Amino acid sequence: MWIARTDALSLLGVKPQTLYAYVSRGLIASRPDADDPRASLYSAADIETLLKRRRSGRGREAIARAAISWGEPVMQTAITTVRRGKLIYRGRDAVRLAAEATLEETAALLWDAGPLPAQRAAETRPATLCGKAGALEFLAARAATDPPSFGRGPAALANEGASLLSGFCNAITGTGGRGFFHQRLARHWDLSPGGTDMLRRALVLVADHELNPSTFAARVAASTGAPLAACALAGCATLTGPLHGEASARALAYLKRALEAGPDAALTDISARGQHIPAMGHALYPEGDPRAAALLRWMKPGPELRRAIRSAEAAAGDAANIDMALAALTVQLNLPDDAPFLIFASGRMAGWIAHAMEQRASNRIIRPRANYTGS
Repeated sequence: MWIARTDALSLLGVKPQTLYAYVSRGLIASRPDADDPRASLYSAADIETLLKRRRSGRGREAIARAAISWGEPVMQTAITTVRRGKLIYRGRDAVRLAAEATLEETAALLWDAGPLPAQRAAETRPATLCGKAGALEFLAARAATDPPSFGRGPAALANEGASLLSGFCNAITGTGGRGFFHQRLARHWDLSPGGTDMLRRALVLVADHELNPSTFAARVAASTGAPLAACALAGCATLTGPLHGEASARALAYLKRALEAGPDAALTDISARGQHIPAMGHALYPEGDPRAAALLRWMKPGPELRRAIRSAEAAAGDAANIDMALAALTVQLNLPDDAPFLIFASGRMAGWIAHAMEQRASNRIIRPRANYTGS
């Protein structure tokens, strides 16, 4: 929701100069007023965040406590940010990048490296495990044998990152092969050329997303000098939580139920269980998740699938986020139920490795203090 300057000043109780300072510091987003090009509108959500922070007090303890959950930035990065409702990868709009780039090209951008070294056709690995289990097994095995990241240069880490990215695809598919990540995964799922391109775009859209829980876990591991594989394993393990990478599983269950019995019945089931409608809204995108909007626009869902998504949005009073879009892609392309997680984890491998490399370059360990509340 966007509000006029007079309303923003009234809510904040500040002078215009202070409001402009908040905007310049990135604390409050603004945009031109479509009805009056000379005026600006201001993010009501950002203003509410500032007001909550005021009410909680400005002591060091209150600031630290608020920073843990959607608070002010606590870590410097040159990799990714969310700015004025857009996801930015090193200065480039992620949605525009997804329209043309591969995951490998996106990884090279995020890692601030040259083109990734060409990977030979990987050897076929024993197909004892594949999918999510194979991915976690692969990272665990590499974490146990790869050298620490401590003391290694950017070029060496980039080469190792490229090897991990290729090996992660082997682990998911249970086989090796040539081609870009999206091409190999598409062959595994027997996708059409159009479906293959949708997969490519989805992988780029989820490649990174600032300091999310799994990325923070990867950075903590990297701060100790752990191998890149261990950093990615920390991220991937965190991604398995139902409030993070597995959020799309609930969205997928809703869509399947909606297509089977109708959106009203599916929404009634959710309400009867006392649950929230899944995959709606995002704290960083008050005006809607641009990744979801782009992916849904590109894939052109069929009428029944589109109706299911719109019904959920109407009931939630918010727009679908990337988890719903990945669930919709899974339904439209007839992918296996674990596809949303695998797409998310595959794309995010590029981000985890980027943040691990940046954290190692800082040569600082992440070690916050706890606020003891025991006896």
